[in-house]
Amino acid sequence: MPQSSFLAIAVAPVFVVLWSTGFIGAKLGLPYAEPITFLALRMWIVAAVLLAWLLIARRRWLTLRQACDAALIGILVHAIYLGGTFVAISWGTEAGVSALIAGLQPITTAWLARQVLGERLSGIQKIGMLLGLAGVGLVVWRKVGGGVGDWWGVASCVIGLVAITFGALLQKMRGSETPVIAGNMIQFAAAATVCSIAALFLETREIVWTGEFVFALGWLVVVLSLGAVSLYYILIRRGRASNVASLFFLIPASTAIIAYFLFHEILGPVEIAGMAVALLGVLMVNRPERVARLIGLPTNSV
Repeated sequence: MPQSSFLAIAVAPVFVVLWSTGFIGAKLGLPYAEPITFLALRMWIVAAVLLAWLLIARRRWLTLRQACDAALIGILVHAIYLGGTFVAISWGTEAGVSALIAGLQPITTAWLARQVLGERLSGIQKIGMLLGLAGVGLVVWRKVGGGVGDWWGVASCVIGLVAITFGALLQKMRGSETPVIAGNMIQFAAAATVCSIAALFLETREIVWTGEFVFALGWLVVVLSLGAVSLYYILIRRGRASNVASLFFLIPASTAIIAYFLFHEILGPVEIAGMAVALLGVLMVNRPERVARLIGLPTNSV
C-alpha cells in the first residue's frame, strides 16, 4: 500500500472524531463568552504557542508570498468559518445542526476543485456526492422544520461553509510548500487579528472564567487548533481536495452522537437514516474502486 494511502486510512478517523469535538467545545464554552471574543482568545493563544515553537526549534520562516497566502487561508478557515459556526451556536443552533451544514463542504469543494484544479469525479463518486447531500439535507430539513435553530443560524453556518471551501482549495493550490509550523502561526495570528477587530466593534468582550470555560478553551486550543487542524492540512497535502472534503460527511454523525450524550440533542430514526445515507456517500467518494468491485463494475471505469 502506498505511504500516502496508509496515512490517509490511519489519520482520517482520528481527524473526524477530533474535528467533531470542535462543535462540542464551542457549545460548552459559549455560555461564558461571546462567540467572536471566545474565538479571538483561542486564536491568540494558539498563535503564541506556535511562535514559541518556531523560535525554540529554529524552524524556517516564510517568504512574503507564503505569509500572505497563509494569512488569507487563516482568515477564511479560522476566522470566517469558525466565526460563522460559533455565532450560529451562540444563537441557539444545535452543535449537530452546525456540523450537518458544514458537512455540505464536499459538494462545494468537489465542484470548485473541478473548476479550479481540474479534478474529475467518476460516475460512482458523483452518485456518492448526491447521496451525501441527500442524507445531510434530510437531517437539516428535519431539524429546522421541527423548530430546532433558525434561518439566521443556518445563514451564519453557510457563510462559514463557503469560507472553508475556498480556504481548503487555496491551501491545496498555494499552501502545499509552506512550512507547516510557520504557516499555521501566520494563519492563527491573522485570524486572531480579524476576530479581535470584529469583537471590538460588535461585542462587549466580557468573559466569565469558569472551570467549564477553561476546559473548553484548553480543548479547542490543544486538541482542535494544534491537533485536528494539523491533521486536516496533512490530509489535504497527501490527497485530492474533493476526497479530503468528503470526510466532512462523517463529522455530522460523529458530532450528533457526542452531542446526544453530552447535551441530549435528539437523535431520532430520521436523523440516523440520513446519516447512514451520508456515510454511504462517503464510501463511494473515497473508495470508488471498492464500491465498483462490490457491485461488479470494472475498476477502470471509476
